[in-house]
Amino acid sequence: MKGSELLRVSGAQVCLHATMAGMRLATPLLALQQGYSAAAVGVLIALFALTQVFLALPAGRFADRHGFKRPLWLSVIAASAGAGLVLVCSTFPAMCVAALLTGGATGATVIALQRHVGRSATNAMQLKRVFSWLAIAPAVANFVGPFLAGLLIDHAGHVPADLLAFRVSFAVLAILPLVCWMLARGAHEPPRTAPVAGATPTRAWDLLREPMFRRLLFVNWLQSSSWDVHAFVLPVLGHDRGLSASVIGSILGAFAIAAAAIRVVWPILASRASERSVILSSTIVTAAMFAVYPLLDSAWTMGICSVVLGFALGAVQPMVMSMLHQITPHARHGEALGLRLMTHQCVERGDADAVRLAGGADRHCGRVLGRGWGAGAGGAGDVGLEDLGAKSTFQIRLILIYLTFN
Repeated sequence: MKGSELLRVSGAQVCLHATMAGMRLATPLLALQQGYSAAAVGVLIALFALTQVFLALPAGRFADRHGFKRPLWLSVIAASAGAGLVLVCSTFPAMCVAALLTGGATGATVIALQRHVGRSATNAMQLKRVFSWLAIAPAVANFVGPFLAGLLIDHAGHVPADLLAFRVSFAVLAILPLVCWMLARGAHEPPRTAPVAGATPTRAWDLLREPMFRRLLFVNWLQSSSWDVHAFVLPVLGHDRGLSASVIGSILGAFAIAAAAIRVVWPILASRASERSVILSSTIVTAAMFAVYPLLDSAWTMGICSVVLGFALGAVQPMVMSMLHQITPHARHGEALGLRLMTHQCVERGDADAVRLAGGADRHCGRVLGRGWGAGAGGAGDVGLEDLGAKSTFQIRLILIYLTFN
């Protein structure tokens, strides 16, 4: 894949993902302004992820059958329709429908784009390079979408946050998916793999029966959970150390910058390390950093630890995606990506809640060391928190029930 095409594809993902990220900021603010409760707003925010869980597998299979462009333009229509619906009808039910549409469109776009760039790569080194660049897009979109929506809400109306300002924000967010299509429609699509004549129908269980695929999903879940652990542990630990909110925010910002920076420079280093060695090194470094974190007292040492952790976790996703494309059949790349997204979204939501519950229980006992060392054990491969295990088990059961019928 040429650099210019990769840049256009990455820009396309930024535009559509930014629509969902901006809607995820604007719709809760509008709902709160209309007098809806925090519980109702929580349901609204959860709907952005709901369709990604249940449509990921069908979207992956659809991409395997129809290629790259048809799933993309359907996602563009859904995302623009979702934002446009709230523009025309700014009611809470309309916001819920918009959340389902934009969330599902973002998930389907991610699967289609990841499948496309993976199939366009000609060797393992190119796989690592293209996925390193593509992994930057969500971080950029999560900044651009909320920033643009917030700016318009504050300044596009007669007064800040009036209905006109919200409608202007929704109008601009509805245009972004169209820019996505303009950027990506000229991308060259590799020929689709023809299905084998007389082959038996495949199911998601077939992929899960492969030991390497199961291990890869587990590693992906483990590293993703570490992001949530860090986002929770650092503010609590910083508060216990007497750090100000701005210092804690700066340390979290340093983590995010490091995670993005490693993906920028990783294409240059891709030829010098294998996927397995990077994932193993990242897991060891993550466990070591979580073990050291509770022993640190100053903001500078915690900042250094946060940066190292950002480097370690930021390097993993491109390696996971590269390995996933190498170990799954070409005709089932989309299905494998959908299965990864579904398990990631479902289990990650449960982990985030469970980590907070477990950490809250520890706080009453003053066991800050226990929080950090429990996270370190999770990075090493065994979380060992009862609440976390119970919550994750419930989420995994939902996944297994869903897969039984797919």
